[in-house]
Amino acid sequence: MLTDIAIFLTAAVLFVPLFRYLGLGAVLGYLAAGIAIGPWGLGFVENVESIMHFSEFGVVLLLFIIGLELQPSRLWTLRRVVFGLGGAQVVLSLLVLGGIALAFGLPLPAALVIGFGLAMSSTAFVLQMLAEKNELSSRHGRASFAILLFQDLAVIPFMAIIPLLAVQEIQNASGPAWIVAVKTLGIFLIVILGGRYAMKPLLRILAITRVPEIFTAATLLVVIATSLAMELAGMSMTLGAFLAGVLLADSEYRHELQADIEPFKGLLLGLFFIAVGMSADVGLVLQKPLLVLGLVVLLFGSKAAILYAIGRFARLPQDAARSLAFALPQGGEFAFVLFGIATAAGVMSVEVSALLIVVVTLSMILTPPLYALQARFRKPLEGPAYDTIDASEAPIIIVGFGPFGQIIGRLLRLKKIGFTVLEKDPETVDFVRRFGNKIYYGDAARLDLLRAAHAGKAKILIISIAKTEASLQIAESVRRHFPHLQIYAVASDRQHALRLMDLNIKNIIRRSYFSSLEMARQLLVDMGDSEVSAQHAIEMFRDVDEGALKKQQAVYRDEKRLMQTAQDTARELEQLFDEDRDASLAPEQSATEGKR
Repeated sequence: MLTDIAIFLTAAVLFVPLFRYLGLGAVLGYLAAGIAIGPWGLGFVENVESIMHFSEFGVVLLLFIIGLELQPSRLWTLRRVVFGLGGAQVVLSLLVLGGIALAFGLPLPAALVIGFGLAMSSTAFVLQMLAEKNELSSRHGRASFAILLFQDLAVIPFMAIIPLLAVQEIQNASGPAWIVAVKTLGIFLIVILGGRYAMKPLLRILAITRVPEIFTAATLLVVIATSLAMELAGMSMTLGAFLAGVLLADSEYRHELQADIEPFKGLLLGLFFIAVGMSADVGLVLQKPLLVLGLVVLLFGSKAAILYAIGRFARLPQDAARSLAFALPQGGEFAFVLFGIATAAGVMSVEVSALLIVVVTLSMILTPPLYALQARFRKPLEGPAYDTIDASEAPIIIVGFGPFGQIIGRLLRLKKIGFTVLEKDPETVDFVRRFGNKIYYGDAARLDLLRAAHAGKAKILIISIAKTEASLQIAESVRRHFPHLQIYAVASDRQHALRLMDLNIKNIIRRSYFSSLEMARQLLVDMGDSEVSAQHAIEMFRDVDEGALKKQQAVYRDEKRLMQTAQDTARELEQLFDEDRDASLAPEQSATEGKR
C-alpha cells in the first residue's frame, strides 16, 4: 500500500507541475500521470478498479464544497445569464449529442447519459486557462463562467437520476417502484431535517471543545453519513454530499468546514483523475484511431456550433462568440464521474465508457492550442464610440467615476454645484446611467474631449482614476494645455503620489489613506485610549507622514536614499510617541508623589 502511495505521489509531483507550466492544466497532468503508471504505461499499478472506487470519495468532497459555496442570493443576481446561457447550452448539447448517440444504436438511457456527460465542460480547466490569459472579465469570459456555473448546478440532480435510469435493476433489487420512491423521499427528508436541526448544533458543540482534529473528523463524518444515507435510498452519494453542503452554506462554520475539507478533496480528487488516466484504454487509440479522432471532431464541432449560436443570440460580438465556442467545446472532469456512475449502474457498457473517456481526454488536450490559434485571428477589442459631449459649462470636471468619484459627485449635486463627468469604462457608464445620472463616455487623455467638456473655462479638474499611468498622462496633458485648471488627484499609492507631486499638483489624496487612519483611530479607542488621545496620535502620525512625503519627493528615484528617509521617519515617529507617552504619565506620577 505504501509503495502504491509513493508511486501516486511521485507521478503527481512530476506530471502536474509540468502540465501547469505548459499551460495544459492540473487535470491533464493527473490524467497523464495515471496513463504513465497504469497498465498502458509503465505498469507500476495494476489494481485500477479498487483505486477508482476509493478515489471517488474525492468527487463526493468536491460536491460538498460546491454545495457550501452555493449562495442563493448570488445565484439569484446572476439568474438570467446563468439559467439563460447555461440552460440553453446544456439542453441543446444534450439533444444534439444524445441524438448522435441514438443514431449510433445506443439505448435511450445510455444516450441520455452520453449527451449530458459530453455537454459538460471542464470548469477547472477553462477557468484556469482564461485566468492565465486575463480574460475572465471579458465578455466571453463572463459568459463562460455563467455556463460553467449552470453545468455545476445541473450535474448534481443528473447524478442522482443515473441510478434510476437502470429501472430493471432497481425493481429487482428493491421491489416495486412506488416503494423505492417512498423510501427515497423518506431518507431525503431525514437528511434535510437532520442537517437543518442536528448538524449545526452538533458543530457548535464541537467548536466549543476547541479540538481542531475532532472538528475535522466531524466534518468528514457529516459528508460520509449524508452520502451513505442517499446511497441507501438508491440515489447518488454525491447528491448527499451536495445536499449537506447546501444545508451548511449559511452556517457560521462554513469557511472552517471548507478549509478542513479542502486538503482531503484536493488529494482524493487528484487520485481520482490518476485512476481515470490508468483506466483509459490507450489501446483504443492505436486500434481505432479514425473512430476516436472522428468522435473528437464531432464533439468539438457540435459543441462549438451550439456555443457560437448561443453567443450570437445573446448579442455577443462575433469575436467574443467565437472565443466562447473555442473555450468550452471540450468534455470535462464531470464526464469521467458521470460515465463511471453510469457504468456501475449498468446504464452504459464498459467498452463505451472507455471509448468516451479517451475522447474527452483528447478533447481537453486539444483545447489550449486550438484556443490560442483562434485568438490570433481575434480583432483588438474596441469599445463603443465615445460620446459627443454637449454639456453646458461647469466649474468642475470629474475624470473617472468609480466609487471615489461617485461620492464626490453626490455631494456636489446636493450642494447644487455643477460638474461634468468623463468616464472611460463603458460598464461603469452603463451602470451609472441606469440610476439616471448624467455621465459622458470618453477618454480624458484626448484633448478634443476635454475641450468639448469646456476644460478651458472650468476651474477645477478632479482625477479619480485608479490606474497610475493613465492618471499621470491626463495630469501632464492638463498641466500643459490647461495650466489655469486647479487639479485634485487621487493617488493609488505612495509612489503615485510622489509622481503627481513632480507635476506640481498640490491637492493629492492617497486612496484609502484617510479611511485607514480612521480605522486606526477607532482601534485605539477600542484598545483603551480616550477619544482625545487617539485623535492626537492620528494627527501626530499624519503630520510626520506628510512631512516625510515631501522630503521623499526629492529622493524617491534613489532607492537607498528613499529607504533611509523611511527609516528616519520611523525613528522620528517612535521618538515622538515615546515623548508623548512620557508626558501623559508625568501628571499621574506627580499626583502619586503628592499623596505620599
